[in-house]
Amino acid sequence: MGVIATGRVDTSERLARLRALMQQDINVGAVVVPSEDEHSSEYPADADKRRGFISGFNGSAGCAVVTLKDAFLFTDGRYFLQAEQQLDENWTLMKQGLPDVPTWQEFLPKKLEQGTRIGIDPTVISATDAQALKKSLGKSELVPLSPNPVDIVWGSQRPPRPQNPVFALDVKFSGETLSSKIDRVRQELVKKNAVALAVTVLDEVAWLFNLRGTDVEFNPVFFAYAVVTQHSAVLFINKTQLSDAVITDLGQHVEIKPYEAFLPYLKDLVGTGLVRNDQPVLLGDKTNLAVVHVLGEENVVIVPSSVAAMKTIKNSTEVEGFRQCHLRDGVALARYFAWLEEQLRNGVVLNESQGADKLEEFRSELDLFRGLSFNTISSAGPNAAIIHYAPDPKDCAIIAKDQIYLCDSGGQYFDGTTDVTRTWHFGTPSEEEKRAFTRVLQGHIAIDGAVFPAGTTGYVIDSWARRALWKDGLARFEYRHGTGHGVGHYLNVHEGPQGIGVRIAYNNTPLKPGMTVSNEPGYYADGKWGIRIESVVIVREVETPHNFGEKGFLGFENITMCPIQTSLVDLSMLTVEEKAWLNAYHAEVESKVGPLLEGKDARALAWLKRQCRTV
Repeated sequence: MGVIATGRVDTSERLARLRALMQQDINVGAVVVPSEDEHSSEYPADADKRRGFISGFNGSAGCAVVTLKDAFLFTDGRYFLQAEQQLDENWTLMKQGLPDVPTWQEFLPKKLEQGTRIGIDPTVISATDAQALKKSLGKSELVPLSPNPVDIVWGSQRPPRPQNPVFALDVKFSGETLSSKIDRVRQELVKKNAVALAVTVLDEVAWLFNLRGTDVEFNPVFFAYAVVTQHSAVLFINKTQLSDAVITDLGQHVEIKPYEAFLPYLKDLVGTGLVRNDQPVLLGDKTNLAVVHVLGEENVVIVPSSVAAMKTIKNSTEVEGFRQCHLRDGVALARYFAWLEEQLRNGVVLNESQGADKLEEFRSELDLFRGLSFNTISSAGPNAAIIHYAPDPKDCAIIAKDQIYLCDSGGQYFDGTTDVTRTWHFGTPSEEEKRAFTRVLQGHIAIDGAVFPAGTTGYVIDSWARRALWKDGLARFEYRHGTGHGVGHYLNVHEGPQGIGVRIAYNNTPLKPGMTVSNEPGYYADGKWGIRIESVVIVREVETPHNFGEKGFLGFENITMCPIQTSLVDLSMLTVEEKAWLNAYHAEVESKVGPLLEGKDARALAWLKRQCRTV
């Protein structure tokens, strides 16, 4: 999500030192530096931001490929503008998704000389990706590197890994006990005739053990692994992070071992003779290659993670928690936007960072608030076109009345996670801005009101959000980001594998009741302004007049409670049904958020009523 862009870094010395290692010590012609850590984290801790260090680009998505002569940075459309600003002259930006631009996986066999030794740290690439890559390389060779050469270049300047306290999430928020979750995992072992399941992804470990932490900024996770067998559940973690109370909560269900003992434990497990090709260890499809090397390819089965699948479907307690935290979040949003509007109309000069700080202040006053779910994207004018922009407190734009203002923000609460984007104009928007905003709104409404057969994926319905934009020629096949991502329950704001978008991986995961996803179409006029409307929705069963094939039908429940600015809408473009949706949504927002503001913030209540007027 939003990442404060650092200034341009001179990477000449870093690359020279890396190339010296490549030639003299490890004998490779290229080094691949992905974004991920050992746990396949989308948002790693500072200590694991190797790609950011070597390239100077600190967006959340990307991969660096360094050869003895050249350096390439691959990223997607969310970060084209940011990467152009941050990369120095040593780097070539590869804009993935544009015509004739390969992915880094396609680049290696097509652009590097055949027979090239290509180095990569096996802990930061999934075994699945590594297997596919090996098949495509031809005469070139994928060489595992340990230690990671970027760590050697980074040296003593590399930040230490956090080891912050870990705490238990009360069952009144999680809705399911630790023992129940482990029992469900063991049922999966029986189904797959497997001897053990190794869990390597941080939010999966946190969910499974009903624990939360703060090792990764904005993501309530901690560094750990887990192994579950029919007779044991082992948590690999630095024990100093666990209080006596947490250890008591884990009770007799969980054995605790050091974090560093994970790979040796797996090796010993193979040595016992319990692990065989007919009794394998189950690994999720994000498990890194080093784990497979320790266990042996013949002893593992790599499948979509059963823990991830369980985690994505929220139980009734989690669903209700999502509703309640979004109601409270709506209070903070109303207070902020009402305050901001008043400040601007009174001529107060505010920058983007000051706006973000004020919104965080309002959120921090809410019950069960734990922190932000990502760095607030408070973006004015041209900055709103930078999809994952975040303001630098030392150097950011002024929020002006006569410009588009896009605010994408979220909070972490004990009972859920929020993520909401609203786009505003505090003056008089242009006809171009209103037409684009209306087309985005129509896409948002199309997803919100969608009804589809059970078994449908987000890949299938993604085009419904883009159809209105296509009518005006305002979007290519993508608007440079997905239409929706999964949202964790007091966990990562980006949760997989579910989502709505053009990534073919989304076609592997049908939407199911209890899943939470965002609905966030947008439009971005580079160098001018950007528009996005985002709410979080819960997948639910819906009643239809007929039930062809007895499959059942699904739809969405919108739980984000924040007005959509009607003065930015060209009402003449809306259908009768779309106008009815807008009025019904605003009536719901006013009826649910209004009572929470009464007697507490008269300015916000008056603002809410104005914004929710029938059109």
